Amino acid sequence: MRKLLILACVTGLAAAGCGGDTPTAATGPTTTNTVFTVALSSANEVPPIANAEAGATGTATITFRVTKDPAGTITASTVDFTVTMANFPAGSTARLAHIHTGAAGVAGPVLIDTGLSPSAAVPMPAGTGSFSQTGVTVSAENTNAILANPAGFYFNVHSVLNGSGVIRGQLR
Repeated sequence: MRKLLILACVTGLAAAGCGGDTPTAATGPTTTNTVFTVALSSANEVPPIANAEAGATGTATITFRVTKDPAGTITASTVDFTVTMANFPAGSTARLAHIHTGAAGVAGPVLIDTGLSPSAAVPMPAGTGSFSQTGVTVSAENTNAILANPAGFYFNVHSVLNGSGVIRGQLR
């Protein structure tokens, strides 16, 4: 009888130590980065640029920094922009830059403004230039839309000569 009692205790302890395989849920927020590298071209504008700034190019690196709660709901989102521009005529000036809603070949409304403005324009005395904007706050709704379908959005830079946009590229 005593051996049976000891065997029952050992079996019970072994079973208790085996617990389930259910992973534990995250207890705090998580932050992830999503980076888009966008090739910019004057030929991608709608309509394509046909004046002195035709042939202008650039690259935009757009980094979304997204914080989510344990349930996966976005609680904060910011975006950083690093943009380089080349092949502009000497003396061109970049004055605005945005993420717009719109598929390739479609012009759409501004969704996220970089903060670049005519009062903080980027002169390109030799036809090249660059700028960075960091920590631009983005709504959870806009972040979700872009991350779910990046190709439905584009980034472009506006110049003095081409106020509607001079170089453009789709997010991918």
